Amino acid sequence: MSDIVALGENPDEIACLLLPLVDLTLLIPTVTVAEMAPMRPVQSVEGFPDWLVGFYDWRQIKVPVISYESINGSTRHPLNPDGRMAVLNNTGVDKNLPYIAIPTQGIPRMARVTEPDINEHLNRNKRSFDLMSVKIGAEELAIPDIAALEHAYLEVSNNLLM
Repeated sequence: MSDIVALGENPDEIACLLLPLVDLTLLIPTVTVAEMAPMRPVQSVEGFPDWLVGFYDWRQIKVPVISYESINGSTRHPLNPDGRMAVLNNTGVDKNLPYIAIPTQGIPRMARVTEPDINEHLNRNKRSFDLMSVKIGAEELAIPDIAALEHAYLEVSNNLLM
């Protein structure tokens, strides 16, 4: 592991999850995550951009699944049966979109980080849906802009329903 702090008991620490994707790892606070659900088949959709993988049935809700790599202009990778589905809570963009999901390519890790641990990684080009690229120790991570992901989904779903 890198310099990322293992779970501890410091009130200044933020509990986070490291979500492994193919070419990057996302850093998200645990309060953002409704559940790390098992990988199951996704209901595919037609007429939507490639980054919308489909819908994941979770607690009797159809949750849109977004390929983080694809929405940022990279290749969409197949779902990894050993991965997990990160079901993320709504940020308040639209009450009719309670969750979105991002498939992982492996098992997420728990970590606790403090503000001084996080250094903006200025030498890396920020992707369209990155809130920030950061380095924690030697590990390069991306903090996703979840509200922007929600907006992107709402925009394409509203346009196709018109």
